[in-house]
Amino acid sequence: MTPNRGPASVPAAVVADGAAALAAAPDAAVGSPSSAGSPPGARSIGVALVPLIGLALLASVPFFAGEYLQDLVVKIVILAIFALSLELLAGTTGLVSLGHAAFLGIGAYAAVLLAPKTGAGSLPVMLALSMLCAAAYALFVGALSLRTRGVYFIMVTLAFAQMAYFIFHDTKLGGGSDGIYLNVKPVLAVVLDLKDRNAFYFFALGSLAVTYGLLAALLRSRFGHALAGIRVNEQRMRATGFSTYPYKLAAFVISGGIAGLAGFLFAVKDGFVNPELLGWHLSGAVLIMIILGGLGHLRGALIGAFAFVLLQEFFQSEAIFGAFAKHWLLGLGLTIIISVALLPRGLVGVTTILRERLLGIRLAKEPGDA
Repeated sequence: MTPNRGPASVPAAVVADGAAALAAAPDAAVGSPSSAGSPPGARSIGVALVPLIGLALLASVPFFAGEYLQDLVVKIVILAIFALSLELLAGTTGLVSLGHAAFLGIGAYAAVLLAPKTGAGSLPVMLALSMLCAAAYALFVGALSLRTRGVYFIMVTLAFAQMAYFIFHDTKLGGGSDGIYLNVKPVLAVVLDLKDRNAFYFFALGSLAVTYGLLAALLRSRFGHALAGIRVNEQRMRATGFSTYPYKLAAFVISGGIAGLAGFLFAVKDGFVNPELLGWHLSGAVLIMIILGGLGHLRGALIGAFAFVLLQEFFQSEAIFGAFAKHWLLGLGLTIIISVALLPRGLVGVTTILRERLLGIRLAKEPGDA
């Protein structure tokens, strides 16, 4: 009998499903080359430039935008990091969680509760502690919830998230339902003080860039191919003697740690946290983001976060909708339903659909497509 293998050994034959799912160069990372239209090398370079161009545009925002727009972009950037964390779990590994906000909330509360009562805390220490606390809870939740599958997994993750929510909501640990304030924002020696609006903006943007880059590299690794193989056909992976549980647990913990990073940034941005950061509605919102952008694509998580927040702002605008703005959830919901119905690949698939319509050629199926 072939022995079960853990993350330490990933033979090429075993990750064949993952390699096939990622189509030799995972679109989830930087785009998949197509056999039609342009040479694969040129196309890969072109697609790889898109995130860099987007990063450059976002980096220019503080130089021309007002405080409101800058704060809005920071909010989107933090939610994009949060969406990337769930994308690793749901889009890459096929584990749909409805309790992901728990890790964001724990990261946020850790940033406040573990901060010095007087004086500024060390940025690297507080950031590491926030991510470790979120990852530790993810390890606990994942170790138990990954024993289940399908709708049972979804419900168990939701139950653990609600448990964490009520711990902070109904006890004095985190100030109860009123929340708790961060007295002084952390600093990195004399180099970086997050009290400064521009310094925090570029720190958040840098965090997004690093997160995206690390996840892109991870998905191109054998570990990433194994996760994709689990998503495509976990039964077959197990039939070959491959132990899928350690891989899923590792993905769950990494995902929780990245969500903790987003929670840390939320705590520093607002200087305040409350139990709503752990609420199921936020878990549902981030799931909508990655579906709207395109499940199975890292850049889809980014696009989905931007689209979701901008749609919120649009439908909440009294200047545009007048009194109807108070019913903004209705407009947002209808728009998302229509988008999902017309764009099954998500917003990230719009360019592919246009190429197919204009060229009359059916391009290679992308990872994450139904």
